[in-house]
Amino acid sequence: MSVSSQKHLSNNESNKKNDKALKPLFPKQAECSYVSCYCEENVWKLCQDVSIRIPGELDRCYVVFISNPCRTVPLWKQRAGREEDRLVIWDYHVIFLYSWDSKTCLVYDLDSELPFPTFFHKYVTETFRTDQVLKSDFHRFFRVVPAKQFLQHFASDRRHMKRPDGSWIKPPPPYPAICTSVSTHNLDEYINMDLGTGPGQVFNLTDFVHRFYKVEK
Repeated sequence: MSVSSQKHLSNNESNKKNDKALKPLFPKQAECSYVSCYCEENVWKLCQDVSIRIPGELDRCYVVFISNPCRTVPLWKQRAGREEDRLVIWDYHVIFLYSWDSKTCLVYDLDSELPFPTFFHKYVTETFRTDQVLKSDFHRFFRVVPAKQFLQHFASDRRHMKRPDGSWIKPPPPYPAICTSVSTHNLDEYINMDLGTGPGQVFNLTDFVHRFYKVEK
């Protein structure tokens, strides 16, 4: 057997081991807690589920808030989109990442038409495309927060989903509002994309991709 063949076989065996070890965190999308227009709480529930069932994997999990100063972020392949390309412009969106290692990352987006989960590079390509053809008001920024930290500190009293008269814009989840011992509402700290402030770390699109997708040289 040639050296190149041995190397190819070794790589295949390594990939098989990785494929065997890398299993979806959530059995079925339909079994996940989901309420339309409450993406931050849907993702909080995903984090909670991992912390209960497989707590050893929580350190590999991240919560990503997507927004910008204008609160206008275009995302494609969203179920709420009406056109063929399923484009939606959200004020913000939240997704769940499972970063298995430096080369493998899965994205869980309960509002996406893409598979659940989708490999990071495919999700970015299909959902964000590029900022280069967009006006600056539509550039996406990403606040990345470790899932464990998000579970401990996030709080929302759902005020952003109420009209001035107190009625709901969209019906809230059936469970109590998420709070901590020190806060009942800090959602705006996560949506804010000012660098150097708030929880986690803020990236532009290019740096976000480089953070979770390493290209082999």
